[in-house]
Amino acid sequence: MNPPRSDADAPLPALINGLADPRFAPPPGTRGAQRHTVAALRRWEAMRFGMFICYGLNTYVGAEMPTGHDPATVYAPDRLDVDSWVCLARDAGMKYAVLTAKHISGHCLWPSAHTDYHVGHSGNRTDVVGAFIQACARRGVQPGLYYSSWDNHHRFGSLSANIAPQPLEPAGPPADRSSAYVTRAYLDFQWAQITELMDRYGPVAEWWIDIPHLLPRDYRNRLYAHIAARQPRSMIVHNHGIGDGDKVSMDRVWPTDVLTIERFLPNSLTGHRQWRLLDGQPHYLPGEVCDPIGQDWFYTGRDRPRSDAELLGMYLTTTSRGANLLLAIGPDRHGRMPASHARALLRLRKNLDRLGC
Repeated sequence: MNPPRSDADAPLPALINGLADPRFAPPPGTRGAQRHTVAALRRWEAMRFGMFICYGLNTYVGAEMPTGHDPATVYAPDRLDVDSWVCLARDAGMKYAVLTAKHISGHCLWPSAHTDYHVGHSGNRTDVVGAFIQACARRGVQPGLYYSSWDNHHRFGSLSANIAPQPLEPAGPPADRSSAYVTRAYLDFQWAQITELMDRYGPVAEWWIDIPHLLPRDYRNRLYAHIAARQPRSMIVHNHGIGDGDKVSMDRVWPTDVLTIERFLPNSLTGHRQWRLLDGQPHYLPGEVCDPIGQDWFYTGRDRPRSDAELLGMYLTTTSRGANLLLAIGPDRHGRMPASHARALLRLRKNLDRLGC
């Protein structure tokens, strides 16, 4: 007679959309179906702490989601110091940094050949992406580049998610985000710009693609493969968006090397569960919490950093639950890190040093 089977021996339930189930763990030594080896992904996890540098034309118009109509000359830092951003990241114990090369405004922080809406036609012509990549190499910080798939300037007939139709389009209310879409012409533009960034600046540690749900699944597959072929060691991230990382929405973000956890901490019950069953196969999927040091992603002048206790708690909770923390800080209109934010970040480093973290 067979002994009674305990709950621990029961077969695992089917996991829907990569739901984090604490009982799901493949045998030790499992390779997983993901592109990177588990060892490579654990090396990325070992960095633990990164800086999300949110900067661009948004900084100068005081809006997270500009309309895309502002002239490029609005961007005009008078004391731009990209190296000091990376030095701050290094001094704060951050091992990597991700720069917003192109955000929702559509304005590019490098002189792109595919548009004139870039720093080369702005109030300061410094190639910020180039300066950032060079500073990271000098300071021993791994570089990453952010690229927004939602672009209010280069619309190519796309339906934007936050602004009313153009004057030549039928009149109507601002578009509902759920109905937004991008055209084939825009998809070609994004492909060309990401290719340009790869060709011009070489390999980076992380490609951070925002608003990926606007991109058709087939396009995401091909873009992922395109980046992976040229930069096989890079982490390719399609931002999952706001949530605690409990599930992977395959239809919105797949494929991705990392599960982003925006504005939340990892699930309290499970922590971040790296192993997920996706398309019927085990995948090792690291987690990355992204949240601002204050309340706003970009500098606004009114934002203040969170308390020392909260920042310490964010770091300890995130990392103890198995995810990296990508903490956002926005340079000001001079092109410098706000002093209050920099001081808060360095105090966090001191508190972590006291704890031996």
